[in-house]
Amino acid sequence: MIKNGHHQTQKPGKDAEANPVATACSPEKRRRIVRVWCDGCYDMVHYGHSNQLRQAKAMGDYLIVGVHTDDDITLTVDGKDTYEEVKKSGRYRECKRTQGVSTTDLVGRMLLMTKAHHSNIGSSDYQQHTDNFGRGPKGHSPWTGVSQFLQTSQKIIQFASGKEPQPGDTIIYVAGAFDLFHIGHVDFLEAVYKLSDKPYVIVGLHFDQEVNRYKGKNYPIMNIHERTLSVLACRYVSEVVIGAPYAVTKDLLDHFKVDLVCHGKTEVFPDKDGSDPYAEPRRQGILRTVDSGNSLTTDDIVQRIIKNRLLFEERNQKKEAKEMAVIQAMKRREEEKAKERAQAVV
Repeated sequence: MIKNGHHQTQKPGKDAEANPVATACSPEKRRRIVRVWCDGCYDMVHYGHSNQLRQAKAMGDYLIVGVHTDDDITLTVDGKDTYEEVKKSGRYRECKRTQGVSTTDLVGRMLLMTKAHHSNIGSSDYQQHTDNFGRGPKGHSPWTGVSQFLQTSQKIIQFASGKEPQPGDTIIYVAGAFDLFHIGHVDFLEAVYKLSDKPYVIVGLHFDQEVNRYKGKNYPIMNIHERTLSVLACRYVSEVVIGAPYAVTKDLLDHFKVDLVCHGKTEVFPDKDGSDPYAEPRRQGILRTVDSGNSLTTDDIVQRIIKNRLLFEERNQKKEAKEMAVIQAMKRREEEKAKERAQAVV
């Protein structure tokens, strides 16, 4: 059970809404607001992106994010750093990369159509596929390549705050896979969050085997550890139950003192014995169907990727080739600098 650091026990007033920075810093800092800029492609936003934005936000008071129109990397083909001017002015900071996750990896899992990523991402078949998927014709780039994700307590702590529900909070429980956490999920959780003046939203995440039981194929695309971080990164989520039971039982409702149980307009699959997993909250009269107005599903994204498989493979190979060219250019520049230093000594 993890609490999200974004959760607010009290909604901001009108003054805070008009000036989002006003409540984000101390009176001393208000004299000079530190604005932070970061940019990237952010294709199929995942917890690696969320971790970068979390780190960036911690560097100042107000975060501005630039989204690229394509997936170009931050160096030109001759090896020149596009952040060179910023670095010269002493205003460049770098966020630590989250190892073990990339858009390339997630796309590879969708196309492979196996379940190896659920419990053993080091499967030889899976690794061979992802290596081929992210490898260009002239070598392997460390930026596009796939590495193994290893969950640690520190990773979870980075996304968590440990806040408990406060008196007067409305405890709202939602459950599901929340696979490939996307804008459809965000819109749903936002709609749930807005059901109360003081919401405390608990998300129950089903184990991989449970998700695969009712969704089939190679779902979930992201395993339980990855889905935990993805959901925790959402500002509307207060707490995550890792490996929640599929049926919303009386014990669960009593344990968390749940006031409201919500489900979207997507299909509700029956439990193993064919029973309704929402029978208990339905009996208590606390079940509510929430229409987020967004019909996007994880399956929509997967089908989009599969339909454009060749385009994605070609894109990754081109990206890999460009990155290798940049790496070679950087090496040449270093060699030239070394020669210049040696000649200066002579």
